[in-house]
Amino acid sequence: MAKVFIDGSAGTTGLRIRERLAERPDLSLISLPEDLRKDPSARRDALDAADVAFLCLPDAASVEAVSLVSSPDTVIIDTSTAHRTAPGWTYGFPELTGMREKIRTAKRVANPGCHASGFIALVFPLVAAGLLGKGARLSCFSLTGYSGGGKKMIAEYEAPDRDPLYGAPRQYGLTQVHKHLPEMAAVCGLDHPPVFCPVVAPYYAGMEVTVPLTPADTEASPARIAEVYRDFYRTGLVRFADGSENGFLSAGTMAGRDDMEVSVFGNGERILLVSRFDNLGKGASGAAIQNMNLALGLDEATGLNA
Repeated sequence: MAKVFIDGSAGTTGLRIRERLAERPDLSLISLPEDLRKDPSARRDALDAADVAFLCLPDAASVEAVSLVSSPDTVIIDTSTAHRTAPGWTYGFPELTGMREKIRTAKRVANPGCHASGFIALVFPLVAAGLLGKGARLSCFSLTGYSGGGKKMIAEYEAPDRDPLYGAPRQYGLTQVHKHLPEMAAVCGLDHPPVFCPVVAPYYAGMEVTVPLTPADTEASPARIAEVYRDFYRTGLVRFADGSENGFLSAGTMAGRDDMEVSVFGNGERILLVSRFDNLGKGASGAAIQNMNLALGLDEATGLNA
């Protein structure tokens, strides 16, 4: 029976991982008493005893946690931003070319960011197919539920006396230095990160990422792009989806799920690439468990809602 430790299990991502894994009879969860949860010695012992350890911590704490590990056998899956473009770390998006095989043998796996997951799922296949150049200057609009902001933001949105401004979508990342931008460019092989417009809205979970294209970006038609997506996403938890909900696309369609849908809309002059998923599913905890399943030699969808 594989042993799993979640370092930082009190946060939103860690809690979701623990909830999913608690139902797994094939796993044994290593837990620390509350008074030892932040004790370096106790954490070191737990990390070294685990077959797989999830780091659900702020960036600096994740770097510190990695330094505690001495066992050469422990697989670390870091859900923070700290190692997503770091040398020696495997980017944990199995559906990308060659990545599934790398994750199966990796000891250090960086879990993708939620916004980044939606962007990369749309752009990576088109760059790989030569339909988008590496010098493309793209833009990205991303709508997310407030659970992606963690416990503090959840409490703010669910407070009975919350600020009335929380009742409408709120744009952020206004300085264009969002923490997901480096991985969005690096993983797709782009020379420039996109102009990025993330928006948090007053609903709990669900994400909708949109990348608009014009003939200045690609000569491909929507039909050609759809063909590329269908071919690229034959296996895994990302799939091509055709059509809308009577002309609408809800950002909450995939809430509670661990998979992702990618779609393409528009015409020869204006194209919309759209991905939809749960920001806590394929955008965080679900993706981390998918990576764990691969590291343990299991079917990657084991224990997931997909």
